[in-house]
Formats: sequence, structure tokens, C-alpha cells
Amino acid sequence: MTFRKIFPFVTALMLLGLLLTACSGEAQQALQEAAPTIEAAAQEVAPTIQAAAEELAPTVEAAVQEAQSSEGELPDLGGREITIAVENAYLPFNYIDPETGEPAGWDYDVWNEICSLINCTPVYIESGWEGMIQAVADGQFDAAADGITITEDRAEIVDFSEGYINIDQRLLVRKDDDRINSIEDIVNDDSLVLGTQVGTTNYETATTFLPESRIQAFEQFPFAVQALIAGDIDAVIIDEVAGQGYLGENADQLKLVGDSMSSDQLGFIYPLGSDLVEPVNAALNELKANGFLQGINAQYFGPDFDVTYEDLFPEEESEGAELPDLEGREVTIAVENAYLPFNYIDPDTGEPAGWDYVVWDEVCSLLNCTPVYIESGWEGMIQAVADGQFDAAADGITITEDRAEIVDFSEGYINIDQRLLVRADEDRINSIEDIVNDDSLVLGTQVGTTNYETATTFLPESRIQAFEQFPFAVQALIAGDIDAVIIDEVAGQGYLGENADQLKLVGDSMSSDQLGFIYPLGSDLVEPVNAALNELKANGFLEEVNLEFFGPGFTISYEDLE
Repeated sequence: MTFRKIFPFVTALMLLGLLLTACSGEAQQALQEAAPTIEAAAQEVAPTIQAAAEELAPTVEAAVQEAQSSEGELPDLGGREITIAVENAYLPFNYIDPETGEPAGWDYDVWNEICSLINCTPVYIESGWEGMIQAVADGQFDAAADGITITEDRAEIVDFSEGYINIDQRLLVRKDDDRINSIEDIVNDDSLVLGTQVGTTNYETATTFLPESRIQAFEQFPFAVQALIAGDIDAVIIDEVAGQGYLGENADQLKLVGDSMSSDQLGFIYPLGSDLVEPVNAALNELKANGFLQGINAQYFGPDFDVTYEDLFPEEESEGAELPDLEGREVTIAVENAYLPFNYIDPDTGEPAGWDYVVWDEVCSLLNCTPVYIESGWEGMIQAVADGQFDAAADGITITEDRAEIVDFSEGYINIDQRLLVRADEDRINSIEDIVNDDSLVLGTQVGTTNYETATTFLPESRIQAFEQFPFAVQALIAGDIDAVIIDEVAGQGYLGENADQLKLVGDSMSSDQLGFIYPLGSDLVEPVNAALNELKANGFLEEVNLEFFGPGFTISYEDLE
């Protein structure tokens, strides 16, 4: 207030000086005659000016110090350890260097530099993409760096850093494919199928152009690209930098086509309310200002970066390592024969079929055992194995800590996402939050499943209808008796089938779970079967059987089984 009062007087004195300099003759004489009056006025306000200056001095000094601090000093985290989730499988952000066997990539270089600026210690922890964002939201990691697209939905459960780069989404197609030059070519041809990875913004972009019945979502992008090369799908929607990585030695088989369908900013993520957001943003701004980011972007996104996914995951011939020999031993395996695509009765042949049968037959061919499949209801299957009624069970069983208290699990052989199945004309439900916020909506699932457990984390049991089997839940959904079903995505795809005009999958994954076989506690089958599974991963068998049963070529639906 004081400064505003004296400002007119200061201005008057300045104007007086200018006028005296500029004027001459009678005007200057008049001003000289008025000078004593002006000088008296100036002397009168001089104490006020001095007091105002003294009053403003601390504020001005603080502002100068703050500006100097912002220009030269960054926060000091005192050597604090920061746990950072990385996938180690996403070029060029993070990967295992094929020559050194050491972690490398843009994320490592940038986070190392960030921590050198703000005095922290990065601790990198490998984590699968499927559950990474939720794991950060749950506080399992301090941050995650994996080329993560900034979206409004994700920002509801995690905090983002400032964006550090823009990424375009493009179409990857076969080199000799002249049908597809843009996403519109796929939209206009109902025979074309688009592939992508579950739980990604690429999948979300795909759904803005196509119905889910024309989108094949794979557990990992390598599976999608292999399906593309094999001709099982017609294109893959993918981040351009990742697409360049897949070209590599496949330049004679693949190409990127069309304009960008979406340009997205990428950022690091943290648990909501994290105190790392501002310090890391300050460090990122410093790296932009000093040219570090420009240099590192040229290194990893420029033409000199030539590491490809084939370098990371070369096709290895089996070294013929000896596997355990079970000497023809019979292994009794519980199966439901009602869970697509894992086990079912083939509607054409009337014979048992499915992923479980194919994989266990191959496991036993490697271990010299004889699989004996016994049909068993899901409800009592786990307890029956725990009681020793079966040597093992194969039924797409989610690995959980509670179950591991009464049975032993194999290593996980696939990741499965839980999604919402709703009626095709349903416009009230696009996510689990829509159900949570509307007390009139009822969610269906199957008793004794991890889907039921997930449902209880969102809703009270009074709003959950648990059915003995999933087909009953889906029939209730179609009939309008319930409003949605929480279900494993692969099972949901099976229920779509001929019901594509009645049902649809909506929303992001609510949980990403690993599946495994189970055995009685202390079973001597655990290690031999794990060894066989690792061999099937190494020799490419699992990759092929996953494409067979989880790819677009698998068309059996639950309606076919009825």
C-alpha cells in the first residue's frame, strides 16, 4: 500500500527531470519557477519513500534469493534409495544388453543422471508390464520407468512426472501387404484383424476404431508380431519406437505404414501423493536446459541405435540338456473340461481338447510320464489336490498366496487380465468405478475364483452375485438379471464368440495374474514339470501353443460347447 501511495510522486519527479531537459524558453522558465514547490513536495514524501524502501527490502531480497536458488540449486534427497520398476524388455527404454548381459537403456541413463542431480540412489527392480502400474499405485515401488503413456485414467491411481517425450502410434504390417496403408483400410474391411498388447494405450486406441471382436490382444508385443509374420493377424498397432525395434532384421518381412493415429506424452509414474514428483520434475527440467535429454534422445531414438528385439530374444536351439526321467509314471491330472481355451470337449469330435491337454502331453513326452486326465468340478478341485486325490490340476489356476498355503504351484506359464463383460448395448458401464458409484448395479462372477476375490475389493458382497459356473453368470447377464460379469479376459473372449452382438468387454484390466499348475504340498513333480516348462519356453513350443489357443485362429465359443 505504501509503495502505491508514493508512486505518483516519484513519477512526477522523473517527469520533471525529463521536461527540464527537453524544454527551453518560456516553458523552461515556468518549470524553474515551479521547482521550489515540487522540491518541497519531494522533501515532504522523502521519509515515506525511505520507509517504503526499507519495508520492501526483505521481500525483494527473498525474491532474488529464490530466483537464484531456482536457477542453481536442486533438491537434495540425502542419498535416499528410490525403487524403480522396469520391464527390461522394452526397446529402447530398458533392456538387457545382449553383449554385456547388463541392464541398459534410456530409462537407466536418465534416472542415473536424475539421481546424480538430486542425490538419490536408484534401485532398479524388474517387473512385468501387466501389473506394473497397479503395483506402483499400491506402493510396491517408488516409481516406474517403462515408456508409460500419460492418460487421465491412469492419473486417477498414480502421479505422473512431466512428459519427457512424445510417441506416435503407427501400424506395423507385412512387407508384401498392399491392402493396408492406413487405419481406415482396416476399418473398412471386416475381414482384417488388428493385433496389439493387453493393457496398453495401443489397445485403447484400437478400440476407438474397431469393435473388440476385430482386435486380438496378446500378452506381449512379441507374440503379436509373430502372429503378424505368421499371417494370423493383419496388422499391429504399436508405438513407433517399438515398431522400429521390431523391424530390425525383419525389414524384409515388416513395414510401418500410415500416419500417426495418436501422439502421446510419456512420463514416469509414482504412487499418488509421492514427494518425488517435484524433485524429479526439477531434475528433468535441468536435463532439458543443459542439453542432456537432447543428447540422450539422439543416442537412443536416432539411426545409430541398432539393438533389436531379435538381439534380445534370439531363437535358441535346444541344447539337449537332460531332463528328469519319470520312467513312465502315471500322473493323474484334474481338469474341468469346461474352461475355454484351457480344457473342453471338442464339439466336432466329442474328445477332450485344449491348451492344458496339449501342454501336459508335451510335458510328459519330455519327462517320460503318462498323463491321466480326470474330470473334476472347479468348486472342489484345489482342495481335492491338497488332499492328494490327484497328482496335479490344470484349469487356468491363478497363483495366489492363500492357495499356496495348501498346494504347491508350478512356475507361472501365462499372465491373464481380469476384465468386465457387459451387454453390447450397455452405456452405463465403462469401468469398475461406474459400477462402484451406482448402487443399483449388480456384478456377477463365479464362486471360489480370483475374479470373486477381485470383485470383493470393489463392492460389498450384497452387490455381488456368485454363480456355480461362469456360463450361468453370462446367461444371467444376457437376460438382464445382472449388469456385468468380472471374468478372465481369455474366458471373456470365449463367451463373446457368436454373442458378439450381445456382449462386449469394457474397461482396463483390474488385475493381472499368473496362472500355474497345482500339486499336493511337497510333491516331487514340481521341479521336473518346471524343468519341462522351461524347456518348452526355450524351444518355442509354448509360444506356438499360446498363439494357437489365444490367437484369432481359435474360434470355439461356449455356445459351441452347449
